[in-house]
Amino acid sequence: MAESTPAADASELLRRSLERGRLGHAYLFVGDAPDVLESSARHFAQTLVCRNPPTAGAAGIGTSPCGQCDPCRRVLRYGHPDVAWVRPGKKSRVISVAQVRDLIHTAQVRPTDARYKIGILTDADRLRVEAANAFLKTLEEPPPDSIFILLTTDVERLLETILSRCLRLNFASGTIRVDDPIRKWLASATAGLASGSPTLFQRYLLLESLIGLLGSVREQVEESLRAVSPLQRFPDADAEQRDRWEDELDAAAEAEYRRRRGDFLAGFHAWLRDLWTRSLTPGAPLFLPELEATTQQVASRLSPDASRKNLDLWEQTQRLLLRTNAQEALVLEVGLLRLSL
Repeated sequence: MAESTPAADASELLRRSLERGRLGHAYLFVGDAPDVLESSARHFAQTLVCRNPPTAGAAGIGTSPCGQCDPCRRVLRYGHPDVAWVRPGKKSRVISVAQVRDLIHTAQVRPTDARYKIGILTDADRLRVEAANAFLKTLEEPPPDSIFILLTTDVERLLETILSRCLRLNFASGTIRVDDPIRKWLASATAGLASGSPTLFQRYLLLESLIGLLGSVREQVEESLRAVSPLQRFPDADAEQRDRWEDELDAAAEAEYRRRRGDFLAGFHAWLRDLWTRSLTPGAPLFLPELEATTQQVASRLSPDASRKNLDLWEQTQRLLLRTNAQEALVLEVGLLRLSL
């Protein structure tokens, strides 16, 4: 059966396994934040390929990466030849059997620059049934010197046969991260809402500002990932290889955009939680204290029940965007219009 560890112990268990030189062939990283899962998988992969680890375990494997050597930097740029990333297709949002077969083929080839071939499947719950069954055979009889890392925020959707063949580690995010760009947008958005009970026009202005901001985020993601893509470094590669790199770039850009979009939606969720807190207890401490004035103004108009319903409605909006291919603008429009503000 799959093993499970408390969230606080996940990284420590990996470190102890590296110290003892006792690694599993398949790991399942479970959590509520895709960026935490990806950064944990990336750090683990860096540790496995690092040429100059600060400390080494019983089998000569590093217990942490230096972060400076060429293999470490290549993992960070998603360009290490022995570390393969598999993501759901940009449009289909599923991992196909063809992608799994490519990964299996890659894992069967001897490592070129590291001790292991490493396969990382993001959103592993997006495996189609036929893809999951094809991958299951590899988990039952893994190629030598191969390690697979599956990432999921929705473990219930994975086949039990997959779960039973992976060492499960729980990586809870623990805190909500609201970066400066999100705080800046929230300050502007909530100021308009605090001026009075928002009209339909004001809600659509809020929607327009959010969609415009997300459009800029998508452009930034695509530009930054294309700049480090093999497409830029190897312009003379054959057409088939370039098509594969294009597909990988599209999938990586979509995954990174969804992660950053999720941060903005989580930031707005944090403000809605502050509204609920203030509607229950005037003067209660806020997660976003810089929005004290506007939060208090909006909260004074809402009952605790209405504030609590807002949280449920926005959670539904986040789930729809995370787990389905529903049209982004429509989901955000419906979500914002249904809120009591």
